[in-house]
Amino acid sequence: MNENCPIPQPNNPLHGVKLANIVEELVENYGWEHLAFKVNINCFKHDPSVKSSLVFLRRTPWAREKVEQLYLHHLKKIK
Repeated sequence: MNENCPIPQPNNPLHGVKLANIVEELVENYGWEHLAFKVNINCFKHDPSVKSSLVFLRRTPWAREKVEQLYLHHLKKIK
């Protein structure tokens, strides 16, 4: 298969959703304080910003996984 052609993922709700959009939507829905309670990571607790959170989440797979799982849970709640 050609590397430039992405594999279709019709059953993956995260496919095509940018990490920045995920963080922004979660912050809009929960706020930083509640988000830090739900996902216990320092980038949500101390001087939080979308930019600093993205840097941390891109370097830390376990934290990104937790944020993505919270986002999926959020999507199920709003449907």
